[in-house]
Amino acid sequence: MISERITELLNEQLNKEFYSAYLYLSMANYFHKIGLHGFTNWCTIQAKEEAEHGMIIFEFLNNYDANYKFQSIPAPETDFKSTLEAMELAYSHEKSVTCSINCIKSASEEFKDHITSMFMDWYIQEQFEEEHILRTIINKLKFCVDNKIILMLMDKELGKREYKKVEYSY
Repeated sequence: MISERITELLNEQLNKEFYSAYLYLSMANYFHKIGLHGFTNWCTIQAKEEAEHGMIIFEFLNNYDANYKFQSIPAPETDFKSTLEAMELAYSHEKSVTCSINCIKSASEEFKDHITSMFMDWYIQEQFEEEHILRTIINKLKFCVDNKIILMLMDKELGKREYKKVEYSY
């Protein structure tokens, strides 16, 4: 059985994962409206992955008969001034998610909850990848800030991303 504190933190994280899905859907809508359909594709797939991350936590809590405390999911930002601003917001958000996940990992170690600690290792690796990918996209966007041809090439590249179901087993 997981402690009440760990259950509370996991419930908060579940909410953050679904908020992340909302944020990426909001970004997908923005990119669709400005005609960057590769960015739309990338954000739509990202939203699906974030929802799956939430479902993995849901199933983990279910397997340990933990209590749920569902929270409202706040509306994400919808007005972006630029492609760069949208991606920088996503990066900032992912860094806050990393901080939250690290907090769960630390708390699980403090409570000697080794199962949750091991469970969070996957999320830590996932966040490392998320932040790396977003930093790469942002660096490319900064490089092509005034070059629409490079932006269109990036859009084409991001349009090639294919959805792959998140694989996790515990």
